[in-house]
Amino acid sequence: MLLALDIGNTNVTVGVFQGENLRATFRLGTDVRRMPDEYGVFLLNLLPRENISPADITKAVICSVVPPLTSTFAELCKHFFKTDPVIVEAGIRTGIRILADNPREVGADRVADGVAAFKLYGGPVIVVDFGTATVFDAISKDGDYIGGAIAPGIKIAAEALFERASKLPRIDLVRPRTAVGRTTVTSMQSGLVFGYVGLVEGIVTRMRREIGADARVVATGGNAEIIARETNVFNAVNPDLTLIGLRMIHELNDRSEEGH
Repeated sequence: MLLALDIGNTNVTVGVFQGENLRATFRLGTDVRRMPDEYGVFLLNLLPRENISPADITKAVICSVVPPLTSTFAELCKHFFKTDPVIVEAGIRTGIRILADNPREVGADRVADGVAAFKLYGGPVIVVDFGTATVFDAISKDGDYIGGAIAPGIKIAAEALFERASKLPRIDLVRPRTAVGRTTVTSMQSGLVFGYVGLVEGIVTRMRREIGADARVVATGGNAEIIARETNVFNAVNPDLTLIGLRMIHELNDRSEEGH
C-alpha cells in the first residue's frame, strides 16, 4: 500500500492507497514542533481503525509547503514503515511541464493538483483549492501548468475580522439565509460565504478568457463544499485531488515498478 502525505500550513492530509483505490484518509494538525515519533504514533493508532496494518504500508510519497516538516515525515516513513518516500520537489518527474516564470516557486501541492486534474478531467482545466489560502491553478489544453492566483483562505479572512475588529465575533462558516444580514453574525457570514463565491466566479471568468472558455473547473480542499454549494461554476468537486495527484506522481517515480 502507498502512504500519501500532503503537508499543508494548517493540516497534514494523509491518504492510503491500495492500487488506485483510496482506502482511507486522515487529517492531522500541522505543528512544526512535533517529532517524527509523535506523528508516527498518531498514524500507527489511526491505521488499524480502517483495518490497515502498518506492515501493509510499503511505499510513500510526500508533498509539502512546510519545509521543516518535510524531513520530519521523511524520517517517519523510514523509521515506522521502512520506506524511502518520493518527495515532490524540483527534479522529480510529474508528467506536466511547469511554465511559470520560476517553476521552483510553484508549491508541490499545486503541482499534484494539476497532475490529477489534467489526468482526470482533461485540459484546459482550472483547479480551485480551498485551504489555508484559496489557490487557483490553470492547466492548458496540452497539460502544461501555466500559473494561477492566490487569495486568502476563507477561514483566514474570518479570523482576521475577529482579530482586527474589536466588536466582530468569531463565527461559524455557514450559509446565511439571506444575503442581507440582519445581525452582525449573519452579515459576516454573508460577506464571507457569498463574497468568496463572487471572488471564485470572477477569477474563473477571467482565467477562462485567457486559457479557453471551455476550461473545466474543479474544486478541492477542506473548505470546498462551503463555496461549491453556492455556485454552478464547478464541473466537479474532488476533495481527494491532491492525494490522487501524489499517487500519480509516485507511479512515475517508483523505482520498484521500473525493476531497478
